[in-house]
Amino acid sequence: MKSKFYSVIAASLMLISGVSAAQDQFADVEISVTSLSGSAYMLQGAGGNIGVSAGEDGVLIIDDQFAPLAPKISAALGELATDAPSYVINTHYHGDHTGSNGFFHEHKGATIFAHENVRVRLASDDNVSPSALPVVTYEQGIKIHFNNETLHVFHLPSGHTDGDSVVWFENANVLHSGDLFFNERFPYIDLGAGGSVEGYIKSVETLLTKIDADTQIIPGHGPLATKADYESFLAMIKATKAFVDAQKAAGMSVDDVVKQGLPEKWAQWSWNFITEERWIKTLY
Repeated sequence: MKSKFYSVIAASLMLISGVSAAQDQFADVEISVTSLSGSAYMLQGAGGNIGVSAGEDGVLIIDDQFAPLAPKISAALGELATDAPSYVINTHYHGDHTGSNGFFHEHKGATIFAHENVRVRLASDDNVSPSALPVVTYEQGIKIHFNNETLHVFHLPSGHTDGDSVVWFENANVLHSGDLFFNERFPYIDLGAGGSVEGYIKSVETLLTKIDADTQIIPGHGPLATKADYESFLAMIKATKAFVDAQKAAGMSVDDVVKQGLPEKWAQWSWNFITEERWIKTLY
């Protein structure tokens, strides 16, 4: 009986330790705010970049990073208009974009919107609270009229995941691309969640036809970007894909291609999450 009791205590301490470690991980993160155009803003902290519409109607946010950052995000929003957003739009289901859903829905009354596959994937995760689930879902997209702005929310299939959405601020000419854009770095394509390299390329090509040289782009990760930055990103994907495809066609194994590496000009795109090795394996 005692051993069972001590086992429960040990498990509880481990859980508490894990929560504390997660909180410590984000203790020094600061939320920066960049004013874009009209009611549009970009927030950066840790995880996916956050898009914001703030004005007389209140606040709408696009993605909400990790759960421990929710109070900091809320405080930053309060400096713009109100710390309680009326709406949250999820560009996809990953935790660095949806982690604060529960906080904003349960404690701030936000209504969460997302593609229907986002709700399906979040609902299948035992670690996700029911309060974090999108309550309004769509197949193709919706329009939201808010703060004298028309926000076009539309779905692009089989790119980063099977539930990708992007948001275009019509009046401000601002695009939030979600993780269909990792500015200045190799992208993460979630092959296990309906993403594909071919679909990712097609999605980026589609988005490039919808924007112009003046469009400000909030990428899923990385600094604020322009159409030219997005074009460079697409060129990198196509060039590295062509390189890996050629090596594969020549009979090289994935390990051989990794050992050889990509041409040096692409080295600067490697980062801690999607290294050159991981990008080659994705392409292969």
